[in-house]
Amino acid sequence: MQVGTGRLACFDLDNTLIDRNGAFLRWARWWVDRQGLDETALEWFVAHDNGGFRPRAELFGMARERFGLAAPVDELVASYDEEHPLFTSVKPEVLDGLGSLRSAGWRVAVVTNGDPAQQDLKLEYTQLDKAVDYACVSGAVGVRKPDRRIFELVAERTGTSLRGGWMVGDHPSYDIAGGIAAGLRTIRVGNHNATDTPVADYQVDSVVEAFALILAGG
Repeated sequence: MQVGTGRLACFDLDNTLIDRNGAFLRWARWWVDRQGLDETALEWFVAHDNGGFRPRAELFGMARERFGLAAPVDELVASYDEEHPLFTSVKPEVLDGLGSLRSAGWRVAVVTNGDPAQQDLKLEYTQLDKAVDYACVSGAVGVRKPDRRIFELVAERTGTSLRGGWMVGDHPSYDIAGGIAAGLRTIRVGNHNATDTPVADYQVDSVVEAFALILAGG
């Protein structure tokens, strides 16, 4: 159901508004050093992280076996959920861009898949929670991208309509497919493979370029 008449601009969080992979690398380097492991352990973590899509319990179960860790998996995951967000950061120009959209009359929302235990901390630590009108974390609302219903929920909670709105993100199967399913115009951020589908309306190297596109009406 579409509600409201305001203009809606949705943004993914990880590897769109923030450099999630860079934050993971910084966390892994700190964690490996703390555990007294060597550089090969760092390489192992980065190789097996799968860009954050490997379930954390699976990742730490594998790590526990490989490196002989004493702590149980649930304890390792809980620590990670508290530690990793502290290695995230947001560029000032990203906060400025979000502010420019809001000043121009757009309602701005973060739409991210993930567990609120970690995603909420990232939003709070980077102050992105204060830079947007609404932050929607899939684990808190029970529906994930690319399901159209998560965008309908965002529109309802921001008092806007999906008509004429945008979805900006890095992942074709979640962000772009989800945006298309919701009838939103789409912008893909980051490295692109010519075989990736679906294809966004626009492709840019940085989310900062997306702000300018939206403000210019595409």
